[in-house]
Amino acid sequence: MIEITHRDDIAILTMAHGKANTLDPEFGAALAEAFEDCNRSAAKAAIITARGGIFSAGVDLVRVIERGAGYLHDFLPVLSRALEAAFAFPKPLVAAVNGHAFAGGCILACAADRRLMARGSGRIGVPELLVGIPFPTIAFEIVRFAVPSHQLASLVYSGDTVTADEAVRRGLVDASVDADQLMSGALAEAARLAALPPAAFAITKHQLRAPSFERILEGRHLVDAEIHNYWESPGALDAIKAYVARTFKKL
Repeated sequence: MIEITHRDDIAILTMAHGKANTLDPEFGAALAEAFEDCNRSAAKAAIITARGGIFSAGVDLVRVIERGAGYLHDFLPVLSRALEAAFAFPKPLVAAVNGHAFAGGCILACAADRRLMARGSGRIGVPELLVGIPFPTIAFEIVRFAVPSHQLASLVYSGDTVTADEAVRRGLVDASVDADQLMSGALAEAARLAALPPAAFAITKHQLRAPSFERILEGRHLVDAEIHNYWESPGALDAIKAYVARTFKKL
């Protein structure tokens, strides 16, 4: 599911889970373990990318429809663990977004310190409200941290998915590059950050993200149960089914 290779002292985490790297319990656990392994390793920085033309299409909504509320009850904590492992990763993390990054896939990219996206047909965005579901607290806080404040409401309310060049303008990614330059660009960014004093970088990264984690902790105690109950409700499952039917043409 996650192939880890090394280029000098940079770990490259390549997602390879089905056609679209959709997030499910098995893949979520693999992501969390990959980040934890990289943190324990001698790598000074990491890159998250994917095989093929899709970075990640987000939560596996078809499986949600098939399995229902019980599946979501077990899956949502795993999703939160995976996103937290990426967002709390203390070493430099660069996202090399090689194609579509929707919803949870976009949020995973937003957890990185730097985000590069390949130009082409790939689009990125957070269409959760178009699906009809609210963001889990950690997902929302990652997007809030990454996106400029003047773009946040527009991106969240509209659910727009945009091209790489437009994503730069909207603040979802830091740079758009030609596809054949994506990995070299990501390696250069990772090497630049890896050259910084590791302990000082980790402390500074923690300082930058501390307000987000305070809100995540508060939300975990106050609102996540309500959000999870909403996801598991018949109305939310009906909304997901309708979104899949009109978007994926599978049902």
